[in-house]
Amino acid sequence: MMPAARESLLDAAYAALARRPWSAVRMVDVAAVAGVSRQTLYNEFGSKEGLARALVRREADAYLAGVDRALATHTDARERLAAAAEWTATAARGNALVRAMLTGCWSERLPAPTLSAVPSSSAVPAQRRADGPLPSPADFVALVRDRAVTVLSAPGAHKADTAELGRSCELAFRLALSCLSAPPPEGGVTDLVRTALQRQPIRF
Repeated sequence: MMPAARESLLDAAYAALARRPWSAVRMVDVAAVAGVSRQTLYNEFGSKEGLARALVRREADAYLAGVDRALATHTDARERLAAAAEWTATAARGNALVRAMLTGCWSERLPAPTLSAVPSSSAVPAQRRADGPLPSPADFVALVRDRAVTVLSAPGAHKADTAELGRSCELAFRLALSCLSAPPPEGGVTDLVRTALQRQPIRF
């Protein structure tokens, strides 16, 4: 199957999830919306669980791509981290799957695939990846921190400085995660991160 057709199926599954609980989403309906047969859907994802894993994997990748874009939006390092924190809050507000992945709180409406890898016999490379490990909240902390450190570290930076930078990057992300359960006023995530980072000793 062409990647575009796989995306159409994932789009159809995501749209169905917005309207009803995952337990009520039917594979035949997802296939019909995407304009393919139910057998084609099963050939691509293997099962409804496989479709759920692929959907979660896609939303995780899209969230992390947004982090990368946010980190590239400014020249000032603190503003880059503030932008990544704001994106985290925005993405979680607009996408229940992203929120669940970042917090570990999966409501009954959502699919809740196991985060560990599952046996995969799929011939589809994208599905084999989806059948691999899915990121936990702790994994996201490490992934975002390490992405930020890679972008913000000065060439040839001393190991101690890089470690300090990593702590500042992690602080910014953890502040963003705290705002998911207790949302600040609009723009508050950015202000919170800016204020916190101004007190950090790291030389950006």
